[in-house]
Amino acid sequence: MDVEKLLTNGSDNHLPPLNALRAFDAAGRCLNFRIAAEELGVTQGAVAQHIRGLETYLGLKLFERLPRTLALTENGHRYHAEISRAFAIMRNATQTLQPQSTRLTISTTPTFAAKWLIPRLPDFTAENPQIELRIVATEKASNFYSDGVDLAVRQTGSTFAAGLIADLLFKQDIVAICSPGLLADFEAPLKIDDLDRLVLIHDSHNLWPEYLKTVFGHEIPEPAKNVRLNQTALAIDAALSGQGIALASRFLVEQDLAAGRLVHPFAHVLHGTRDFYLISPRDGKNPAACHQVRKWMLKWRNTNPVPATD
Repeated sequence: MDVEKLLTNGSDNHLPPLNALRAFDAAGRCLNFRIAAEELGVTQGAVAQHIRGLETYLGLKLFERLPRTLALTENGHRYHAEISRAFAIMRNATQTLQPQSTRLTISTTPTFAAKWLIPRLPDFTAENPQIELRIVATEKASNFYSDGVDLAVRQTGSTFAAGLIADLLFKQDIVAICSPGLLADFEAPLKIDDLDRLVLIHDSHNLWPEYLKTVFGHEIPEPAKNVRLNQTALAIDAALSGQGIALASRFLVEQDLAAGRLVHPFAHVLHGTRDFYLISPRDGKNPAACHQVRKWMLKWRNTNPVPATD
């Protein structure tokens, strides 16, 4: 079969329908009508119909229909190699004329997204206008392959699978924070009795008992006034609005501390064991773009935080 003749305006007046060729290209790669249909966003029946129409048009059988899969015939193999090459040429030509932004998906916790990543996005966009970041904020651990995630920021230990690249982003250094006005009626440093007049804002990590033990050197009864929230971002917002004292990883509140919107009611730092890591698969789809995002994010770990002494 002369494929070049078929794809030119020689003795054949028309090309096969483009949708049929697209269905054949996908089915030849997947060897499954259902998977090809999912890729193309059509029904399985539509793909099967396109293939039958193309076989009728060519007067040739392109696939062997097997019980659980498909197999290309000899003619199908030859034809698919040329059709795939033709689509690749068209895709490359289109990308050359209309270069598209590279889209990367980054999975983070809601608190990291709200308090660290989103405020810095203008800086990232200015440095990397060709990369479009899609942020998925979730407490659930995402799968790099089934969920289409390119990078992830996770609070975890320091052991990782061999197929992952993991860089320490920030240490889990927990500090106490509140609005300056909250301490107007108190003398520094705060004493145990002062806690009965203040509200402690808890998040899902429940670190107040451990933190207060580091401050006073022994366990103390839980103060009577408490507010319990399920995310650290909400606890930080409550502290900013003057509702009480919250705990947060220091890097999340650096800007608020530097601007004077927050202060440290205690000078102590609680060093945690679950630090923040930037993680990505070694065989990711967009290694060059992932490298740029990684380079940009890692530069922030060397910034000087607002000091709090141990």
